[in-house]
Amino acid sequence: MASLNVGNLGEYLREQRRQAQLSLRQLADAAGVSNPYLSQIERGLRKPSADILQQLAKALRISAETLYVQAGILDERDRDEVETRAAILADPSISEQQKNVLLQVYESFRKENAAEAEATAAAAAADADADADAGTETHHTN
Repeated sequence: MASLNVGNLGEYLREQRRQAQLSLRQLADAAGVSNPYLSQIERGLRKPSADILQQLAKALRISAETLYVQAGILDERDRDEVETRAAILADPSISEQQKNVLLQVYESFRKENAAEAEATAAAAAADADADADAGTETHHTN
């Protein structure tokens, strides 16, 4: 199963490198890794560390989190958030400052929605407890 993740990572890296119009050698140089090592990663023969993934992400101008998900380091549940962040970070039409502002707004919405969902779940649990207590009281009086 791990080799499958590594293979997917390699294919993903190759595709990102091609989209960035970089040769294997150019990406290896930009990321500070050897050409043969990068080739082995792309072919699914090596599983790079989180540090190497971060260097590759920086050289490709994509989010490291995206590579972490591809490599199986980050949980798949976080994929939507990671992909959204990656899309924002990869957009060449907005400045770095604009990207940071968008990410801050995005994160504030996620936190707000999580807090609302938590409050809704707590209220539903309290209602269920109250219903159960009411049912118990009714049952005892019969």
